[in-house]
Amino acid sequence: MNFRDNIRDSWLVNQFIAHKGLHDKEHPENTLGAFEQAIKHNYAIELDVQMLADGTLIVFHDNKVSELTGKDCYISKMNYEDIKDLKVNKTEYGIPTFMETLKFIGGAVPILIDIKNMIGKMEGLICDALEGYKGQFAVTSSNPYVILWFKNNKPEFIRGITASFYHNDNEGKQYVKSVIARSFLKRMRLNKKIKPDFISYYFANLPNRFVNKYKDLPILAWTIQNQEEYMQVVKHADNIIFENFTPKI
Repeated sequence: MNFRDNIRDSWLVNQFIAHKGLHDKEHPENTLGAFEQAIKHNYAIELDVQMLADGTLIVFHDNKVSELTGKDCYISKMNYEDIKDLKVNKTEYGIPTFMETLKFIGGAVPILIDIKNMIGKMEGLICDALEGYKGQFAVTSSNPYVILWFKNNKPEFIRGITASFYHNDNEGKQYVKSVIARSFLKRMRLNKKIKPDFISYYFANLPNRFVNKYKDLPILAWTIQNQEEYMQVVKHADNIIFENFTPKI
């Protein structure tokens, strides 16, 4: 099956996507515990990938580890030795490497890989890690040049662009510093160049005229926190990225 030709029949549309895994107090976000819970409930998994100073890819969302581990340091300044013994939210779970995560999930459910990167060698390292991986996956980023890299270097990878109106931190404003970049992302101005296979957009900003131009592409709405928000956006999105509740059709 050609995935792109049948994308609306694929997991990207038909399988709810658990944001950072199916996390709770005992199974913190982006840990193997949260991923195990998602697998048990047959949810696809959205996870965040960043690179340490020594080139190790880890699964972690924030640019600092302080909020989840109590250690005040930026990811970009740390090596694997600095993070390997850290525990997330005082649980048994540590910060997993990307390779550990791929091995653990092992294709049990699809994964949506959110790449937290300016641009550089990280894309190539992600490709190396995925070499031979048998499970289904797609990549996304709020950096269109990351998606352009995959278009040019790994065109077979399913790729998407993540965006919002960037009004506040809930809409990812803190991760897209440039006002110009926010404007371009909001308006999907680089889509003709990067040719995404899907769009991931902040749910409260849907519907909008910028996304409506791409009716041929699946739309994922993020991040849905309750059934009311799901019902609000279900008419305007093909699937949701959710957390903190169990979505009901």
